[in-house]
Amino acid sequence: MDAFITLLHGAGGQESHDLIESLIVKKVPPLLRYALEGHGLDILDDGSFIKVGDSYIVFTSDSYTVKPVFYPGGNIGELAASGVLNDLVMMGAKPVAFLDNIIVEEGFPVEDLEKIIDSLVKVLKENNVSLIGGDFKVMPKGSLDKIVISGFGIGVSQGAPIIDHVRPGDVIVVTNSIAEHGAAILASQLGIDAENLSLKSDSKPLVKTVLPVIEKYRPHIHAARDPTRGGVSAILNEWVRGREVSIIVDESKIPIREDVRTFLEMLGIDPLTVASEGVAVLSVSREVGDEVVGALKSMGENPQVIGEVVIPEEPSYKGKVIGFTEVGGKRIIRGEALNLPRIC
Repeated sequence: MDAFITLLHGAGGQESHDLIESLIVKKVPPLLRYALEGHGLDILDDGSFIKVGDSYIVFTSDSYTVKPVFYPGGNIGELAASGVLNDLVMMGAKPVAFLDNIIVEEGFPVEDLEKIIDSLVKVLKENNVSLIGGDFKVMPKGSLDKIVISGFGIGVSQGAPIIDHVRPGDVIVVTNSIAEHGAAILASQLGIDAENLSLKSDSKPLVKTVLPVIEKYRPHIHAARDPTRGGVSAILNEWVRGREVSIIVDESKIPIREDVRTFLEMLGIDPLTVASEGVAVLSVSREVGDEVVGALKSMGENPQVIGEVVIPEEPSYKGKVIGFTEVGGKRIIRGEALNLPRIC
């Protein structure tokens, strides 16, 4: 284990996974990693859940440290609400309640705080989610960079929540163009006029667009995740890590706007490692793949099948993600996150 925490430990890739496993999961006895016929630390998914009667109560929590707190396409309040709701959606749960924990630096403008809270509440109201509590604290000036928001979400699922377990024959569906949020934040942090480059965050809740599709096709959706920190590459690698399967990706099929692609290529950054905040990645039974794509389109999304889950003929490809490039080459897509602090 590393002697000191680095920014890469918080980037959502392999380093984050290893740190959580060694410092948290391994310290908790196996029987205390879940409760009441549910799952928790034993699965390390977007949320945890317990069974109550014939229903499941799903929980998730997340913290937001994005810089700048106001960025093209949104702000930290809207991001916190959308991100927490989306984690519940990825488990197949209908979000019903939200709690916030807000910590601000002494001297933070009240006007800005009100805008942030208004944005957070607006997302909750539009998705009929109750704000049932939280906490507010102030840190001395210089001991915190502006504001941090943590959100805790509660959802209800009538069927068993989705536990990520891709199967051979599944197709991988991305619901919309990737890397929008990360590109906008990166441009802002570099002092580049993101809006002039047509870059803005894609942050949005997926309650009204993706959740109905997940609920309809739940038995056929074997994994679902939103590609935030670490991007699409981190998710796909998590899904195959330590398993006998591989995921094959056709990189020419990955939806990405040309403005975003050009900006990231200029910096030498792989879009697959860049965060999205309004996108889902689904692993779906092949027999309903076209139906799921059609259903997502009818909800206003722009989905695309980008690959499939296979049992590889080459043993060295087991547990790996293989990309076929647009020029006909082949590469291993690693779960190495872009080291971009304060992205979400």
